[in-house]
Amino acid sequence: MPIATLTSRGQVTIPKEVRDSLNLKFNDKVAIIAENDVAILKPQKGSILDIGASVKPGNKEKPINFKKVRREVIDHIAQNAVEE
Repeated sequence: MPIATLTSRGQVTIPKEVRDSLNLKFNDKVAIIAENDVAILKPQKGSILDIGASVKPGNKEKPINFKKVRREVIDHIAQNAVEE
């Protein structure tokens, strides 16, 4: 069983045997799921951008303009900040 040591900064190097088993490469992301006294490493391949256009709107629905939604959210947050 591979063993890793926690550094004073809370960092751990994933042993080569585990990296190879999970097919991890430089700059790959890994989710760490803590359940009781067990930690599970789960490779995170791809990004949210990889699912673009994978969700089709219904027959009568228009595609969502995410740039417009983002602008509206930013404007709403700014307005709330001004009001406070």
